[in-house]
Amino acid sequence: MHVSLEPGVYVVAVSGGVDSMALLDTLRRQPEARLIVAHFDHGIRSDSELDRQLVQTVAGQHGLPFIYDRGNLGTDASEDAARRARYAFLHRVREAAGARAIITAHHEDDLLETAILNIIRGTGRRGLTSLQSRPVLQRPLLNVSKRALIAYAKDQGLIWREDSTNQDLRYLRNYVRHRLVPRFSPADRAAFLGYIRRAHATHHHLERQLVNHLHLHPALDQLDRYWFTMLPHGVAREVMATWLRRHGVKDLNSRMLERLIMAAKTYAAGQSADIDKTYVLQIEKKILALRPRDR
Repeated sequence: MHVSLEPGVYVVAVSGGVDSMALLDTLRRQPEARLIVAHFDHGIRSDSELDRQLVQTVAGQHGLPFIYDRGNLGTDASEDAARRARYAFLHRVREAAGARAIITAHHEDDLLETAILNIIRGTGRRGLTSLQSRPVLQRPLLNVSKRALIAYAKDQGLIWREDSTNQDLRYLRNYVRHRLVPRFSPADRAAFLGYIRRAHATHHHLERQLVNHLHLHPALDQLDRYWFTMLPHGVAREVMATWLRRHGVKDLNSRMLERLIMAAKTYAAGQSADIDKTYVLQIEKKILALRPRDR
């Protein structure tokens, strides 16, 4: 297993599990990459201190700087809360170190699990292609299976710790991991991965087209209302979502988009619809405008 990196400083997220320990082992073999080992203790498990000790020991054996933080999230913390806290920590480390990127150990099985989860949640094409590498968040193992990572770790004599919460089927991801993904035949797996990768290419093409269309409107914070009302409903959803995201609106969901599209197409001129704590959608006769909410 080999991962190529450009010269520079990188923050490697290492939990102590087999995936991240295998990633760290292969990355440390590249002399042109200067690694910072970053570990986040969510404070969910009583034995999580042992994970930190293992990662710190291995980092020290390889002469790598080590940094960690503890979240104290508690046993009732959701997967989303844990993920947000972890990435907030990793981005703080990256910015403080002036690193090129964060590197995580997400692999091919994670890609499958995330796609299935987002299909269940109805997140559409963005959810299907959400797990990917970006300039400041690199995921070089997305073409490597979990089985291959375990084989590599055993071959190299690596030590890792198993997270007991990964067996808890109350978490939807764990149910998908242990009950759904194992049912895939090799052919099913290859077909689904192929579909995800084709969807990824299509997603980027659509994003470019949507952005190009948005540049044709009167201003960045305005849409031509007549043009918008003539769009097929599915296209209107994509346009509205892309427009809002480009202005920093987060936590979009189907209900919000449906409500805003209905307002854009049916409200009388002069009315407005709430978007979030920052913006409202102002409906006028000829335009739809994104306006800051009155403080």
